Amino acid sequence: MQLYGFWRSNAAFRVKVALALKKRPFEEIEVDILAGRQFDTDYANVNAERVVPTLVHDGHRVFQSMAIMEYLGEVFPEPRLMPQTARERAYVRAVAQVHVADSHPFVVPRVRKHLAQTFGVGTDAIETWCAHWGREGLATYERMLMARPAAPFVVGATPTLAEICIAGQKIIADLYQVDMDEFPRVAELTKRCFEMPEFAEAHPIRQPGYRTVAI
Repeated sequence: MQLYGFWRSNAAFRVKVALALKKRPFEEIEVDILAGRQFDTDYANVNAERVVPTLVHDGHRVFQSMAIMEYLGEVFPEPRLMPQTARERAYVRAVAQVHVADSHPFVVPRVRKHLAQTFGVGTDAIETWCAHWGREGLATYERMLMARPAAPFVVGATPTLAEICIAGQKIIADLYQVDMDEFPRVAELTKRCFEMPEFAEAHPIRQPGYRTVAI
């Protein structure tokens, strides 16, 4: 099993956590998205969208982090990353999509690059933009956890795709220095997640290529 990814990629982080929870070893192939290597012809032949991550399993390629994680859940059923009932699975998907569909896409490299090159937005303003979308996702999660508290995780005793995505939102918040005091329920849940080695070891700062970079 191979994973085309990058230390800074939040989407790759999500897949790495899922692989770790499934206890599935993999070889990571670095695609430097900050340097634009995802647009190289060789990688475009791997992933038509020219994004990371891409999972290669038995010669079959899967991309988009949610699709990859659900694929892993179907191919390797245990331990489960989705609940047993349709109603609870729908809830977990809704929680996950707050991050995957409604917040994270606004802060990815191609968006930041477009803001800078097309509209002349400076670094400080881009960081403010990213912090805003980080905060928006956290606020939604805080409201969801207020309505349905984690016990100890979103749908029970073990983490699911919901926690993986909430943890990804916390990484965005940390990257853009969002004050977590406004979001105590999210802070408590993500603390619980990152106390688990599967989450902690997938964190960008724990990756071999980690370095401090501007936005």
